[in-house]
Amino acid sequence: MDSTASTALPDLWDRLTGLQPDPDLWVVLGTMVAALAIVVPHTLWRVSRNAITIAHEGGHGLVALCTGRQLTGIRLHSDTSGLTVSRGKPHGIGMILTAAAGYTAPPLLGLGGAALLAAGRITLLLWAATALLVALLVMIRNAYGALTVLLTGGTFVVVSWLAGPQVQAAFAYAVVWFLLLGGVRPAFELQAKRSRGGAGDSDADQLSRLTHVPAGLWLFLFHAVSLCSLIGGGRWMLEV
Repeated sequence: MDSTASTALPDLWDRLTGLQPDPDLWVVLGTMVAALAIVVPHTLWRVSRNAITIAHEGGHGLVALCTGRQLTGIRLHSDTSGLTVSRGKPHGIGMILTAAAGYTAPPLLGLGGAALLAAGRITLLLWAATALLVALLVMIRNAYGALTVLLTGGTFVVVSWLAGPQVQAAFAYAVVWFLLLGGVRPAFELQAKRSRGGAGDSDADQLSRLTHVPAGLWLFLFHAVSLCSLIGGGRWMLEV
């Protein structure tokens, strides 16, 4: 048994850190079109936006922990909204970074994923995403949120362990395209709500109260991060 374990662990490590071949260009373009198909139509976006909410709230939670705040819990709701609660000083750089992390998390995760794909680290990307989802599940505090994260994480586990290299590559590219493209739309939705007088307690408005910088400038930052991530990440993935 010891010899089997000693053989399996290096093999597992080699699989995790090894390089995988780039897919054909038609796979990259096909996954981009597929991501657009679930981001642009409103009916599909109402469902697929749940995945963006997972990344959004996960971003709040991760930065809260990294800045020394106590993460109390995360809730995901069926209307694709979410809530992350942390304890600590109600002002200061930690609170500002935590509030700013939501809208910027999905596109930045997409950009990081694109960098891994460009480096041929498809397996590493899938396993890292699975690990992040498992860590997030520990902090979920409602049934709908737990179900959403379980289904998402389960999909990553199945693809990572049971699918072949071509399917893994197509799935990884589809996920990263979805994060990059889906990360752009929420900031425009927030802008539209604010133009109608809604979303008075949005992340941008909270940041405005914390920093005394107009909410419109924070909204501009969200747009800049998402669009620059899409441009940069898209270029990396298309250079196959």
